Amino acid sequence: MNNQELFLKEIRKQVLSSASLNDEIAVVLNCSYDAAHRRVSGKSKFSIDETLLLANHFNISLDKLFLKNDKVIVEKTIEITSLKDMLSYFKKSAERIEQLATTEKATLYYSAKDIPLFYFMDGTIISKFKAYVWLTLLNPNQSNVSFENFVIDESFMEHTQKLKKIYEKVGVKEVWNDTTINSSLQQILYFNESGLLNFKSATALYLDLKRILNLIKDKSNKSNSNYSIYYNELILLNNNMLIETNEKLTMFIPYTLLGYFITDNKESCKNVHEFFNQQILNSKSLNQSGIKDQNLFFNKANRKIDYYIERLNNQVDLLF
Repeated sequence: MNNQELFLKEIRKQVLSSASLNDEIAVVLNCSYDAAHRRVSGKSKFSIDETLLLANHFNISLDKLFLKNDKVIVEKTIEITSLKDMLSYFKKSAERIEQLATTEKATLYYSAKDIPLFYFMDGTIISKFKAYVWLTLLNPNQSNVSFENFVIDESFMEHTQKLKKIYEKVGVKEVWNDTTINSSLQQILYFNESGLLNFKSATALYLDLKRILNLIKDKSNKSNSNYSIYYNELILLNNNMLIETNEKLTMFIPYTLLGYFITDNKESCKNVHEFFNQQILNSKSLNQSGIKDQNLFFNKANRKIDYYIERLNNQVDLLF
């Protein structure tokens, strides 16, 4: 059986027995009945675009169908080199995650090597700073612009707010450890020492990080919340994200600062789902912990922020 026959066999499984396969394909490809018939009969071949249209319409995993178990086909997010690219990135990300997370039982898993980007989408100074960091690190032409002179388009907040609302609606399971806040702390210090972020802004950013920690602590204490946070002391985290719905699992694997590979390969997603659950079993639930354990975790993070604030103040003192 050749590849086209194998693909058509998989499509037939998704089509009602009473329906015409030629008619179904003609509708999806927006072509004539005769054109669809030539493809079904094997007289014509599906183009790459047609194959992708049909696979998406009938929810067929091409990697599972055609590749060996050790190979996976993935999508990837767009490359970011400008603010326009970043706007498009967040717009498409919001659309993609909203599409996956519309079911009532959707659950989003996040392995938080860094503070999940969803917390930087509320229009505060840290939201602007993260956009500044991302764009500066992804676009060499941005490197000499100071944070105070950095301007973002209003539509940026429109798309990020949409992502934030989606994150607040679905069930969330985040796995953190002691290093999750480190990169944000170091980024603020780095840009301050580089002369691209003034003392006042740097201090405000550290205080905004404290606000985020307090927000997370409050969320974890709400009995009716769909939010869960786990403290893992055993492994390094990697910013992997997995969305579980009634229909399927979809995995997001980071490969650059904001770049993600996306796949719904069943075997791979199943393995990652099991790994997430194993991490959770080996973690401490901060939702269910007593006040002592919660305070130990959040107080340690706040002490780190205080340490960096003290470093800022010491640098200022050295100037006088």
